[in-house]
Amino acid sequence: MNEYTVTLSFDDEAQKWYAQNDEIPIILEDSSLETLINRIKLAVPEMLEINNLPKTNIYLTFKMEPQAVVA
Repeated sequence: MNEYTVTLSFDDEAQKWYAQNDEIPIILEDSSLETLINRIKLAVPEMLEINNLPKTNIYLTFKMEPQAVVA
């Protein structure tokens, strides 16, 4: 199985979600988390093929970066 962890973070100032993985490599942004995850699922196989990485048995894990709380 080919496992990849995609890190998700939210930029309060830009009001955008960001997704990144350096192994694939991929970085995407969107204002909607749901749309971003769907875009990742579509883009990953293509990026794996472009970078000559195995594109079968792909398992994606999404990791949310903790957000700073300003008090």
